[in-house]
Amino acid sequence: MTFRSSVAVGLAVILGVTALAGCSRNSPTEPWPAVIDPVVFTDTFGSHVGFQAFGNSKLDALSLDTVEHHSGTTSLKFTVPNPGDPSGGYAGGAFVVSQARSLVPYNALSFWVKASRAVLLETAGLGNDNTGNSKFEAKRSNIPVTTAWTQVLVPIPLSSRLTAEKGMFFIAEGPQTGMGLTLWVDDVEFVNDASITNPRPLLTTQTLTALVGSTLDLAGATRTTFAIGATDQTVTHMAGYFTYASSDPAVAGITNNIVRVLGEGSATVSAKLGTVDATGSVTVTAALPPLSPAPTPSVPTADVISLFSNAYPNITVDSWSKFGSAGITVEDFSIAGNATKLYKKLNLGYVGVEFKTNEVDASAMTTFHMDVWASSGSVIRVKLV
Repeated sequence: MTFRSSVAVGLAVILGVTALAGCSRNSPTEPWPAVIDPVVFTDTFGSHVGFQAFGNSKLDALSLDTVEHHSGTTSLKFTVPNPGDPSGGYAGGAFVVSQARSLVPYNALSFWVKASRAVLLETAGLGNDNTGNSKFEAKRSNIPVTTAWTQVLVPIPLSSRLTAEKGMFFIAEGPQTGMGLTLWVDDVEFVNDASITNPRPLLTTQTLTALVGSTLDLAGATRTTFAIGATDQTVTHMAGYFTYASSDPAVAGITNNIVRVLGEGSATVSAKLGTVDATGSVTVTAALPPLSPAPTPSVPTADVISLFSNAYPNITVDSWSKFGSAGITVEDFSIAGNATKLYKKLNLGYVGVEFKTNEVDASAMTTFHMDVWASSGSVIRVKLV
């Protein structure tokens, strides 16, 4: 993508976290072992836990409250803004640690919550470290919350995967029924709860067309329902908790639990959660990518501001998919040695490219240029914001 003698966008917000100590290693050349510690917040933040507000959220939404608390003396207070509040559209963020913890001994995240009025809490969970590279996010959505303290359990789909996790807890809530509200959260910790039983994993049945040489995108296709006592609760989680198998490894191969499209044809991908078979499967239809890369542009370098090209020096882009339709992922892909961005989703919808760190002065440019190839469809629209 280049601007010629010809813009797009950005914003990212992260609040800092502290460094973690409290364990030992045998030599300076060995990595620090993961900490086993269940506490995220009980009156105070757990050992070296920090909070990072999500982008576009109300950055000062979180405070400590010594009046309302489930136990002890203090709770976390989230002030959810009214619609249109210039300080942010919602309250939310991730509680992370700077050194990874092992969550293998636990089967759930537990927290207590109440609100200034009865609402459905939008989402809360674990495994989101706010880097954009999380592999094991798991969450519950539309959680009933009242004006009385209520315990919420978020089952961990497969805790043996979480040997080195930094995303301890995350929460997000926006205005409801046209009004803001207040949420209080307390006693956030990992537990081993015997009432959590009967996992029923699901891989959403679908047919995907994927390019040979790409990885298979299963974002949004994996979830597991657990019994918590007598009530079923569904946890939506990332694909990394499952283990996959292919009916034809020559078409869809499994490497390090990642499904890779290796050759033309069709294959069926199934999954397990630990030893439990997941309901559903994904049919992969593999298609060849373009035989040749995009043509090399010939505009002189002095007349170009380049975002992504092998032919020109590129400015720094903060994100190639900072916002957009749900489930979109972008992969670095090579076509005959030419670097390419591969956007993967059955119906792409829209996606945003942000370069807030290096804003572009395009006042001297006359044209925006982008080479595009798609396996199906005939129209693409570009919006400069």
